[in-house]
Order: sequence, then structure tokens, then C-alpha cells
Amino acid sequence: MSESRLKGKVAAVTGAGAGIGRAIAEAFAGAGAAILIADLKGAAAAAAAIEGAGGRAIGITADVSVPGDCERIVAETVRTFGRIDVMVNNAGIAILRPFLDVPLDEFERVLRVNLLGAFMCGQHAARRMVTQGGGGRIVNIASISGLRAGTNRTTYGTSKAALIQLTRQMALDLARHRITANAIAPGPVETDLVRAHSPEQRATYVRMVPLKRYGTPGEIAAAALFLASDDAAYITGHVLDVDGGFIATGLVTQE
Repeated sequence: MSESRLKGKVAAVTGAGAGIGRAIAEAFAGAGAAILIADLKGAAAAAAAIEGAGGRAIGITADVSVPGDCERIVAETVRTFGRIDVMVNNAGIAILRPFLDVPLDEFERVLRVNLLGAFMCGQHAARRMVTQGGGGRIVNIASISGLRAGTNRTTYGTSKAALIQLTRQMALDLARHRITANAIAPGPVETDLVRAHSPEQRATYVRMVPLKRYGTPGEIAAAALFLASDDAAYITGHVLDVDGGFIATGLVTQE
């Protein structure tokens, strides 16, 4: 692995056992960071792969909807690597139902993972960053579903919209500690989760995305690496759409 933009830094990435989170962890490790990977499954294997490629990583099983697990994610990062410089809140779940059919317990479950998990992990990480003397990065993985409504996305879209606002609040309150907070809003990305997309749904996305394709986990990871690096030192409270132009698009005529 070639070390560069995150050399000497320590990062924790939630939901990094697979998909976008794993791509972020691997990109950070390739840039020189030591990584703690937290997930319900796959964390140890993802960490082993990074170690096998010459990086530094550990994996722990954790559920970000559990307060004690969020505290443990940061504590284990510090215990293993001595500090924490970057917190990436990537863990999330999506349950798609029409508004009239959403049960309360399901709505609460999505909020606990997608919103409260990021709040708790971000708070624990930021408190540690302050005690280290200040400075740090928080990167929240939101979604274009938090920026515009979508069919059957009452729970998911609401949680991601709230996460975007939480990011802005973090940015404001943590600026005096030189801690930045930014969000990434991916569009459709080729992960295991989108295998459930029907051919019709996939065709609709491709038609509406100006670049005419789904994104890749590596493209989201590249955006996260930028926001975690010193290159983004003067960027905070920002939402970076990585969506092939989907959010920017209005009426599109057939060509």
C-alpha cells in the first residue's frame, strides 16, 4: 500500500464489513491510516484483508444502535492505535415501505441505526478529538434520499435527511475545536444492497442519472478520502453529492 494523504492518522469506519464502508476502509488504509472496522458481520475479514495488503487494521463486531457499542468503537480505536483522527459513520439500513404501511417499531429501528448511531459515534469520537488537543474529521454517509423524496422511502429518506442536518449541527458546534463534519450523499451504487433492485428500477435510475450508470463503492470512498484529508481542511457542513448528476437534473428529454 502506498502511504500519502492520511499517513499517521487513525480512523474508525462503521458498517465497513462490506460494500461502501469496506471500500472506504481500504482507501484510508491505502492512504496510510490505521483503521478500526466496525460491523455486525465481516469486520474481522475486512481487517485481515487490509493487514494482508500491508496496512494496519482491526475489526470488531458492533451494533451502532446500541449506545455501549458506539462508545466501544471509539474506545477500542484509541486503545489499539493511541488516538482517533477520523470518524466515518457509514453503518445504515434501508427498509422500504409505503408511508401508510410503516410500523412504528420499524421507523424507530431505522432512525436508531442511521441517525442515532451517527450521533453517538460522532459524539464519542469528537469528545476524544477534543481531549487530544483538537482537530479531526467526521464524515457521515447520507444519501440522495435525504435530499429528495423517493417511492417507499419514508423511513430511509427521513433518517438520511436528519443525518444531513445533524452534520451541519456538528460542523457548527465543533468548528472551534478544529473538527470538521461533512456528509456524502451517494446516488445508486453497485453494492450487495442494490441487488434487490428490479430490472425496471435499475432502468429508471440509469435513465435519470446523467452519467447513465450506477456508481461504484470506490467512487464513494474517493470522496470520503478527500473529506478526511488535509485537502478538505476548509470544508465543513457540506453535503457532497456523488450521484452521477442525479440531484442536479430536472426535466430530461429523450435523445
